[in-house]
Amino acid sequence: MLEQYVKKILNAKVYEAAIETPLDEATSLSNRLGNQILIKREDLQPVFSFKLRGAYNMVAHLTEAQKAAGVICASAGNHAQGLAQAAKLMGIKAIIVMPVTTPDIKVSSVRARGGKVVLHGDSFDEAYAHAVKLQDEKGYTFVHPYDHPDVIAGQGTIAREILHQYGPGEINAIFIPVGGGGLAAGVSAYIKYLRPEIKVIAVEYEESACLAAAMQAGKRVTLKEVGLFADGIAVAQIGKETFKVLKDCVDEVITVSADEICAAIKDVFDDTRSVAEPAGATSVAGMKKYVERESLQGKTLVTICSGANMNFDRLRYVAERADVGEHHEAIFSVTIPEKPGSFKRFISHIGKRSVTEFNYRYNDSDNARIFVGLKISADSEREDLLTRLTNDGYEVLDLTQNEVAKGHVRHMVGGHAPQATDERLFRFEFPERPGALLKFLNALGGHWNISLFHYRNHGAAYGRVLSGIQVPKSDLKDFYKKLDELGYRYWDESDNPVYNAFLS
Repeated sequence: MLEQYVKKILNAKVYEAAIETPLDEATSLSNRLGNQILIKREDLQPVFSFKLRGAYNMVAHLTEAQKAAGVICASAGNHAQGLAQAAKLMGIKAIIVMPVTTPDIKVSSVRARGGKVVLHGDSFDEAYAHAVKLQDEKGYTFVHPYDHPDVIAGQGTIAREILHQYGPGEINAIFIPVGGGGLAAGVSAYIKYLRPEIKVIAVEYEESACLAAAMQAGKRVTLKEVGLFADGIAVAQIGKETFKVLKDCVDEVITVSADEICAAIKDVFDDTRSVAEPAGATSVAGMKKYVERESLQGKTLVTICSGANMNFDRLRYVAERADVGEHHEAIFSVTIPEKPGSFKRFISHIGKRSVTEFNYRYNDSDNARIFVGLKISADSEREDLLTRLTNDGYEVLDLTQNEVAKGHVRHMVGGHAPQATDERLFRFEFPERPGALLKFLNALGGHWNISLFHYRNHGAAYGRVLSGIQVPKSDLKDFYKKLDELGYRYWDESDNPVYNAFLS
């Protein structure tokens, strides 16, 4: 099988549309980690993503009849732009079905390249089902975003370039972001056939880790839920064709958090002055995690930056979370006496550190709860600071990894609500489109009182909402049934310590 893929990669038709992207050394990251870190710059492709390679290669191998029928695909953005560009260069019709939640920058880019955009559904799966329906009705030729040998071979040309560009030098490992697996399958097939000693490490966002789940189960599985932060790799099930390759060619799968991806976006920017999208920086996040775990020194590690298609307004969220992901910010809830001089005394105890955040609201005459963010240089410093404050007599709650604290409470000036009886706290993800909030209120607002509501737009496909809802115990069964019918992802945060500290 590998030999067949290598032949297809060597005969792939990509360079009529794609360019050979540079393999750049990340100097700052290399010096910091003590290894030679190389970034394969697929963010520099004409459509700012590697997807152009596979899309063009598959279309180039279609029959004249298939081309004449027009091509169709479902995509959240990068494959859509790649197919639209490929179709434009070949002078054929392209229909692109995209979720309604797709960032505007990707929709506009597809239209600018001549693709006809059909917006349908809130997720890739819904868009995909509609694309298949249109294919059946209209006779279009379907171009899959990852699960086709010609698409896989097109993406595999990246591996050919890497080995050519680095020459005879020793590469110890290559880190590849994974969604449906087309990029990872193409690269790993080529690498393992020609240079099997090179480790191939797949990296997934922890909330869409469909390959890790498949590897553990020994077969393809479908995730019940998929987090959309890294929308370019938000796939619920690894591809059928891609898994045939990946199950034998990938040495390891690493999963990373949203905060770790945000820190990696900053790393890529510091070294290249380019802004990778979350999926594009995932490989860098995985590489950093691997280096730390293995205590690597003096090795040559290649990361593939797969794309740079991200809405500008999403940068606010990325910058906000990068320091936490890099372990450069600690977030604490601290109880201090409610009397003059307490804040000054607390600041003297934390030493000469930059305070990134300080939130306070009066509660009672004895004690005050403060929410404080502090600049630190490493995660070990956070632990030392926590110990020191505790030894100094402060009641401290570490909220550095608490999603409610990071995503909501730090942006709220709240307090206790004694009138809000039977209140429960929930965290939701709303699709960013008109009518989403009204749907929520229609489902819940007429039955139960909403006692707290906090929403922030991060420029992503889904907004994050924190809500307090008064639900008597006798109503809980009906309430959860309503939430399930609503269809929005939700988490019950009523037992979250930050709720008791700041909001209850």
